[in-house]
Amino acid sequence: MTDAPAREQTTTTNSAPVNVEVDTSYENDSSYGDELSRYSASLTSSVIDYRHENGRHYHKFRDGSYLLPNDESENDRLDMIHELCLQMLQRRVYLAPIKKPQRVIDLATGTGIWAIDFADEHPATEVIGCDLSPIQPTLVPPNLKFIVDDIESEWAYDSNPFDFIHARNLALTIRDVRKLIKRCYRSVKPGGWLEFQDWDGYSKSEDGSHNGTALERYYNEVYGAFEKQGYEVRPRPKLEEWFKYAGFVNIHVEKFIIPYSVWPKDPHLVNFPCFRQY
Repeated sequence: MTDAPAREQTTTTNSAPVNVEVDTSYENDSSYGDELSRYSASLTSSVIDYRHENGRHYHKFRDGSYLLPNDESENDRLDMIHELCLQMLQRRVYLAPIKKPQRVIDLATGTGIWAIDFADEHPATEVIGCDLSPIQPTLVPPNLKFIVDDIESEWAYDSNPFDFIHARNLALTIRDVRKLIKRCYRSVKPGGWLEFQDWDGYSKSEDGSHNGTALERYYNEVYGAFEKQGYEVRPRPKLEEWFKYAGFVNIHVEKFIIPYSVWPKDPHLVNFPCFRQY
């Protein structure tokens, strides 16, 4: 690759990434709390009394355990990531071969947009979206509910396990992903599925053109800071090993390359919304 790096994301089926051809005709444009249970929570004032810093606001429940904001700008970014994933997966919401699931949970659901899409597709399924922040909409499918919870704390789901557990983009947010996957193993029904879609947070280029650039330095500095705080920034290469460690079988891995900006020739890749020119 010559004009921009790419990131890899892993999901739960098998194939390998291919080289991405550069569109050399493209000219770059620089215009570029209180009374909470683990299972459910009433939205008391303590939960929504967000911490404000430098013009941004952050979750209050388990304050500081998640370092990114939960304000409107961040929510827009999360929804854009959801659209990117839909584009990447040919508009599929998930890849696991599930059939008629009864109970499903979306870990670290964020704005809840994945859980909403899944609940719409499966109206007979009980769907739960779990997050530290109650930022999800109130007008949602009747089979969906959102709860305030910390997925790195002890779970209360073991006695009522799930047919499908979904998690996406946990890089930079979770300290011990291996431990989380082990908890998922205890909370999924026999024959159920766990699907993690995640990144190798550091960007890269196949031809070395990324090496020594300001962008490489940016990732090294920012992600290095997250790593010093104990957060996992590149779970993607380790997920298969962690799934096996937890006890999962029939593990499938599918890798995707996500190009930054609109440099590829492939019209499918050039249309990825997070890196489209605005």
